[in-house]
Amino acid sequence: MDPLTYREAGVDIAAGDEAVRRIASLAASTRRPEVLGGIGAFAAFVAIPPGYREPVLVSSTDGVGTKLHVAFAADRHDTVGIDLVAMGVNDLLVHGAEPLYFLDYLAVHRVEPDRIEAIVRGVAEGCRQAGCSLVGGETAEMSTLYAPGEYDLAGFAVGVVERNGIVTGAEVRPGDRVLGLASSGLHSNGYTLIRKVIFERLRLGPDDAMPGVRRSVADELLEPTRIYVKPVLELLRSVPVLAMAHVTGGGITENLPRVLPEGCQAIIDPRSWPVPSVFKVIQEGGEVDEAEMRRTFNMGIGFLLVVRAGEVGRAMRALEASGERVFEVGEIRDGARSVVYA
Repeated sequence: MDPLTYREAGVDIAAGDEAVRRIASLAASTRRPEVLGGIGAFAAFVAIPPGYREPVLVSSTDGVGTKLHVAFAADRHDTVGIDLVAMGVNDLLVHGAEPLYFLDYLAVHRVEPDRIEAIVRGVAEGCRQAGCSLVGGETAEMSTLYAPGEYDLAGFAVGVVERNGIVTGAEVRPGDRVLGLASSGLHSNGYTLIRKVIFERLRLGPDDAMPGVRRSVADELLEPTRIYVKPVLELLRSVPVLAMAHVTGGGITENLPRVLPEGCQAIIDPRSWPVPSVFKVIQEGGEVDEAEMRRTFNMGIGFLLVVRAGEVGRAMRALEASGERVFEVGEIRDGARSVVYA
């Protein structure tokens, strides 16, 4: 009987070493001055940035979900890393935290350095957009767990906020206004339904034109999640923001109430912002009810902020100056903690 090697059993150490070599330069491009050391140690060391009097660390973890199946079908892997970072850092941002560092976990059928480099290039780009450092991660080769060409991604984000600067939503009261920042499209939620509609009901392929959108299916479905960190952190320096919500799975319907106190109801006017055409394609192609659309997708609004009525103009001007498309989408009234569409 011939002796076995780890490679013959399904794990290629040499390919893993090559992937790590390529990843190291990508991680280095995101380095903040607080990072001590580089990729390759057993753990990462990051100091608290100077200037904080009572710093609180804030953490979040998430994945990309079944949007990855679109990447597999299109064989395009350079944007899902941005989604991965966005899902974590936008959640930190909700509480006023500045993203500090990020780690990823990539599990693959087989280590292919080119593909891993493309994935991590997206992660690094997301970190640059968020202003945080990619300090490390893990790549696991598991040929018996994942199908050929498939992988899964998870990310871990850590941020820092001054204790007295934590945004909790506790000070929200009736009369406050709700602002919405435009999404870049579908972001990273609802893809089990999206794929059912696009690939099964409409029988479209990744290279086909998306009806009414003027882009290919792959281009539209793989558009990365918008990262709101820099403009919102800049806003927090000048305008009191009472509450924020990242509009992910559950849409505005489920996410905004998470940051409202009891007795505060959000009245949202869905006519106050333009809904991207891709949502109409999904709704009509799958005959999806309007309420189901609103509690599954972001419908064109990826991040929400609650401010006093007198601060609306100042907040909108600041966000627009940072390059955001911002809309006044609703107000807070007395009522059970929930979202009601006007």
